[in-house]
Amino acid sequence: MLVLNAEEVRRALPMAEAIAGMKRAYAALSTGEAQVPLRGRLALDDRGASGLFMPAFVPGDGEAGDALAVKVVTLFPENVPAGLPLIHAAVLVMDPATGEMVALLEGGTLTAIRTGAGAGAATDLLAREDSQVLALFGSGAQARTQLDAVCAVRPIREVRVYSPNHDHVLRFLRETQSQPGVELQPAGSPAEALDGADIVCTATTSSEPVFADGDVPPGAHINAIGSYTPAMVEVPPETLGRAAVVALDSRSACQAEAGELIAAVGQGLLDWDATTEVGELVSGAARVRQKERDITYFKSVGVAVQDAVAGQIVLANARRSGLGQQVDL
Repeated sequence: MLVLNAEEVRRALPMAEAIAGMKRAYAALSTGEAQVPLRGRLALDDRGASGLFMPAFVPGDGEAGDALAVKVVTLFPENVPAGLPLIHAAVLVMDPATGEMVALLEGGTLTAIRTGAGAGAATDLLAREDSQVLALFGSGAQARTQLDAVCAVRPIREVRVYSPNHDHVLRFLRETQSQPGVELQPAGSPAEALDGADIVCTATTSSEPVFADGDVPPGAHINAIGSYTPAMVEVPPETLGRAAVVALDSRSACQAEAGELIAAVGQGLLDWDATTEVGELVSGAARVRQKERDITYFKSVGVAVQDAVAGQIVLANARRSGLGQQVDL
């Protein structure tokens, strides 16, 4: 079995390749070709923590072969004040022809990159081609890969970062390597971050909207990727109600877990039938942005097809580059 640590996973999963892989994964999910049970959840209520178990099989598309993997994730919110990662994860990659366990990948890095890449795929499909200003809510690992992904598909020139904890924002700015020609700066308020923004990314675990609906600029595209339970809400339900396109990674997963969508539907602002899956945008089965001033929205709670395809990419690149350590089981 090949074992890859976080840095080796990062080297083996470049963002552009990850974005292309996520488009393939989403398309397979929406057409029903992929096999993806709804992820299992283990609730550790006494400590506000949970475990997630995410298997998936994605058939090959002619260029890439079949992908088979399972990811195990733990989320312990109390880790954050203690200076520990919120998420611990591992991805087990299997040979789809024999069932052999062929690779074990550090999953926190893979999750962050594939989540960013999923938003990058949606941004490529929905955001205005001339988008140059990004408003980024959140300052953790997911925020970093959101930044990388959006910059990979649009000519971003200005990034405004907002978090209630200003020290976290300053640390994010110190530790984040800006791409050439991209100016990163702190925002003093959500409204300041949104002023003139073309793309908005939320990467938080907030239980209430992180900005006001009235501050969302016309023509903005929103990626909401932080919240993952019915109790979490990052984007105002009113914004979803007036969005021209509401795209989801998985409708069934979002119906079970996406708090802001559940709230919007519950308030009569949105109907599930009015939503589309991003895989349908990839295949052309659903419409993308029609007008410059349309607001578009993408919601990701994370689906296992992303991990299977990302794991497949990592394994192929690791084998070509000699990354990882071979271990006999």
